[in-house]
Amino acid sequence: MPIDEIKEKLKDFMVQFISNINISDDESIFTSGLVNSLFAMQLVLFMEKEFQFKVEDNDLHIDNFKTLNAMSGFVERKLG
Repeated sequence: MPIDEIKEKLKDFMVQFISNINISDDESIFTSGLVNSLFAMQLVLFMEKEFQFKVEDNDLHIDNFKTLNAMSGFVERKLG
């Protein structure tokens, strides 16, 4: 799956929970105050279901989830 398609699916998911989301692909969703730990877990569950892979305990690192680019790259690696 192309990384742009992965990123679009992640953005679509985030829009469902965060109104008026307008962040750059490299902006931290955590330091911007847009998300909290509960949303992060919802995001992990979405990734597992949508992209059909298991997020392992050692995958749960902030660097994999802090930006849209980081999340897209993480999904791409898991699918690769």
